[in-house]
Amino acid sequence: MTIVDNTAYRYRTAVPEDAEAIKALDSSFTTGTVFRVTAGDDGFALREIPVEPPLTKVFPDEEPDDEGDDGDSRTFVARGAAGDLAGFVTVSYSGWNRRLTVQDIEVAPEHRGRGVGRELMRLGVEFARERGAGQIWLEVTNVNAPAIHAYRRMGFAFCGLDISLYDGTPSEGEQALYMSMPCPCPCPCPCP
Repeated sequence: MTIVDNTAYRYRTAVPEDAEAIKALDSSFTTGTVFRVTAGDDGFALREIPVEPPLTKVFPDEEPDDEGDDGDSRTFVARGAAGDLAGFVTVSYSGWNRRLTVQDIEVAPEHRGRGVGRELMRLGVEFARERGAGQIWLEVTNVNAPAIHAYRRMGFAFCGLDISLYDGTPSEGEQALYMSMPCPCPCPCPCP
């Protein structure tokens, strides 16, 4: 149990009974800045720019993920003192490249800024350590400046870009930014 601002949070591995609350969690956000992407032959550059009025993003419902990984995945949840779902993270490990991918991480608006996301990510990192992961990797849209700032505070750095990933989706016009960090594991694996 972790206590933040007089709110007790309990963290654990998700169980089937959590599925409905996970699906219903409000993952929307509002931001006054976005990251403008400039891509060229020699790479890409990012510049944070203000947007007026502030942008509110509501993510579309997702289809089940059937990417065919080796099945080594976990979902961790955070529950508030009242038992409400404060957030969750879903991670999956791929042994062929020793990479843990953060498939999704969401924190309910009323629980943001209290360390819930950081603690959920810590559980994901612990899972990565157990598997011997060398890297932790995630994808985020360029308009999600609040998440990008949070990931950078957690130790993630930009490592790639896909300017067409969202074409033909409700997020068309946005760019996918990839971020990674080395697994901070004390294991005997040859971590970078």
